[in-house]
Amino acid sequence: MKRANKVIITCAITGGIHTPTMSPALPFTPEDIAAQSIAAAQAGAAILHLHARDPRDGRPTPDPKVFMQFLPVIKQATDAVLNITTGGSLNMSVEERLAAPLVARPEMCSLNMGSMNFGIYPLAERYKDWRFDWEEPYLRSTDDFIFRNTFRDIERIVKRLGEEHGTRFEHECYDVGHLYNLAHFVDRGLVKPPFFVQTISASWAASVPRWTTSCS
Repeated sequence: MKRANKVIITCAITGGIHTPTMSPALPFTPEDIAAQSIAAAQAGAAILHLHARDPRDGRPTPDPKVFMQFLPVIKQATDAVLNITTGGSLNMSVEERLAAPLVARPEMCSLNMGSMNFGIYPLAERYKDWRFDWEEPYLRSTDDFIFRNTFRDIERIVKRLGEEHGTRFEHECYDVGHLYNLAHFVDRGLVKPPFFVQTISASWAASVPRWTTSCS
């Protein structure tokens, strides 16, 4: 008997990398984020991966008040799983990245499974005229930047959100080492199956991220 394979579609509405100059379609007001999230769910997305942006200039923000301007609207209008980032953006502390999830208590959060170099500075060479003045230095500064998620950070996120609020995690694994990190937390009993693993590879030469999702 042939088993039917089920596909889970996740849509990341804004992410934390792209800036307004890169595309006029990038939503950054709460109204636009809500509208595009609802449209994605209507088109078949089962999970909505959500970041917040400052509605004045589109820069990533950890402010729970901004998240709460669009989360209830999306929840009321769709049956999609709302997946709130704990990655936030490149310049946020762990405390800032946890602020909105701890208020919203979502059923799912993303969780980067380690610290890493996040060099997106080549993207700055593509543009001459910037819509907002924060964008170019934000990108160029990543040639000397490490995104932090230590073992202690990951344990804290798992305990605060998973154990205290029942949140499940999308474990984002950017390299093989992150899979070993995930196995470490499984061995310690802090992460339990079923697992939702997001494997991520990127062609930095072309500066085009490629995303693949798998469940087990």
